[in-house]
Amino acid sequence: MAKKVKTIVKANLKGGEATPAPPLGPLLGQHGVAIMDFVKAYNDKTADRRGEVIPAVITIYEDRSFDFELKLAPVADMIKKTLKIQKGSGATPRETAGTLTQEQLTKIAQDKMNDLNTDDVEAAKKIVAGTARSMGVKVENK
Repeated sequence: MAKKVKTIVKANLKGGEATPAPPLGPLLGQHGVAIMDFVKAYNDKTADRRGEVIPAVITIYEDRSFDFELKLAPVADMIKKTLKIQKGSGATPRETAGTLTQEQLTKIAQDKMNDLNTDDVEAAKKIVAGTARSMGVKVENK
């Protein structure tokens, strides 16, 4: 018989560096999950991607056991990594933090495709371009 799902929780955590401290501890603790079991499993699975933000979707069952699925880094983090910048522009329209080429835009869109709600590369590129613009990164015209 399948286990009954109690809740599904999403958390953005650094790969290989999750700790039981807030926000994770209280998030899982309120559902009665053994926090250290999750921290250990997450850190083991993400040890090779240390320092990257890796979202986890945690399914918590009524018997207090859990499963989790790792997602790709948020689009903004992928853009920062591609352009090798620390953060976006604090003064978006006036300052730019960098420029994404069409090739970089396409690669990020293709990498992130599974997590986006589209199967169309052009639509995925528009989503990535919108994120880039909001963080003060210019997108090269075709």
